[in-house]
Amino acid sequence: MLLVSMLAGCGPATSSYSYANEPDPRKIEYQIGPSDQVGVSVWGVPELNTTARVRPDGAVTVPLVGDVRAAGRTPTELRDAIQTRLKAFVKDESAVVSVVLLAVGSYRVLVLGRVGSPGIIQSEHFLTVNEAVTMAGGPTPFAKPKRLVLVRRRPDGTVVSIPIRYDLIMAGANTAQNLVLQRDDQLYMP
Repeated sequence: MLLVSMLAGCGPATSSYSYANEPDPRKIEYQIGPSDQVGVSVWGVPELNTTARVRPDGAVTVPLVGDVRAAGRTPTELRDAIQTRLKAFVKDESAVVSVVLLAVGSYRVLVLGRVGSPGIIQSEHFLTVNEAVTMAGGPTPFAKPKRLVLVRRRPDGTVVSIPIRYDLIMAGANTAQNLVLQRDDQLYMP
């Protein structure tokens, strides 16, 4: 419903949008999400080492520490949270916590409209607009590939509708519009 209301006021895509101001998720530390798998190790205390898949509620269970919120945190932030809570139980200062991302399961985008296979696309790496449309089967013969709309939720909760000229991306004429997609972005091919 949100996507339909966002598209109702969309006219043809123009080049007046500032695509360069859109964040590139490859340039910041990854935020952990539900279904991602993390490895936690504690130097000098191997019995506390564990691997855990982030539950739908966003938490992981760590031995001795219990449940810790992981979703929305970077591996560095999760490491610091576990280290802080672990200090109540392990007094050895050499017991240093490490957190590594073992598998990505939370990165997904939604491709809707006149594409071969509309739906959710999951990937273990970041996708561009062109890659996501291609993975969704490309435009159907009835599509209007000149226009594409990217719907994105900002960190503050606002939703923006970004016009994309897919035909220019395919022609190699406007690579700035071939944005790197963020988790839960939605693409619509009219």
